[in-house]
Amino acid sequence: MDPLRVVIVDDEPLARERLRSLLAERPGYALVAECPDGEAAVAVLAGERPDVVFLDVEMPGLDGFGVLEALGDEAPPHVVFVTAFDRYAVRAFEVRALDYVLKPIQPARFADALARVEARRGAGAGPEEWAAIQDLLRELRARRGYPSRLVVRSGAQVAFIPTAEVEWIEADGNYARIHARGRDYLLRDTMKAVEARLDPDRFVRIHRSAIVNLDRIATVEPYFHGEYVVTLTGGRRLTASRTHAARLRDFLR
Repeated sequence: MDPLRVVIVDDEPLARERLRSLLAERPGYALVAECPDGEAAVAVLAGERPDVVFLDVEMPGLDGFGVLEALGDEAPPHVVFVTAFDRYAVRAFEVRALDYVLKPIQPARFADALARVEARRGAGAGPEEWAAIQDLLRELRARRGYPSRLVVRSGAQVAFIPTAEVEWIEADGNYARIHARGRDYLLRDTMKAVEARLDPDRFVRIHRSAIVNLDRIATVEPYFHGEYVVTLTGGRRLTASRTHAARLRDFLR
C-alpha cells in the first residue's frame, strides 16, 4: 500500500520539527513538503495534492483558514488543525468532528489524529467533512474580522492582493474579477461569497455586478431614476443601480 502523502504547514520551526519527528516514527507516511507560511502552503497544496495536511491555525499574513479559503471549490485533503490552546476553537473543532492537535503536541494525541486519518484512508475529505470545514471558516471569520488580503490562484501561480489595493470587483459569469494594481485577476468564487469576505465599512456593492472600494471613489453624480454614476480614481465609470444605491447614499451622508 502506498504511503499517505503529508504536508506540514506551520510558521514555527520548532512546531514543524516536532511534527516531522513524530511523523518519522510512523510507517506508512511520506512527508512531501513543509511550509513556513500560508502563502507557500497555497501553492504547495495545489501542486502536491497530498492526502493529509497538518495546518497551523494562527500564522502571520495568511492564516490556516485563509489557506483553506484560497483552495476555492476544491475539497481539501484530510485536514488536521494545529492550534495553541483556545477553548472556543477546540470546541468548534469538536462540535464539527474535525481533527485537531494542541501545541505543544503530545505523541498520544498525534497518534489519535493519525488513527482517524487512517480510518478514512482513500476516501479524501468527503462532502460532510468539507461542509463542516466551510461552516467553521464562516463562524471563525465572523469572530476574527476581515482579511487584509485576497488570494487568487491561476494554475500554478498564486497572487496575494491587499484589499486596500483593490479598486473594484465585477461579476464575470459565475466568478468575480478583481481590478487592482492596474491589472485584473479572476477569482473562482461568486460575487456573494467575495462580498461576504470584505469589510462592509470599506467596500460597497453598487450593482449586482459591481463592488467598489470606497477609498477608490473619486466622484459620485446623480443619474436617471435614482441611479448614480460612480467614477473611480483610476478613471473607471460605473453605474450604481437604484436597487443598491441606498447603501451608497448612506456612505455619502
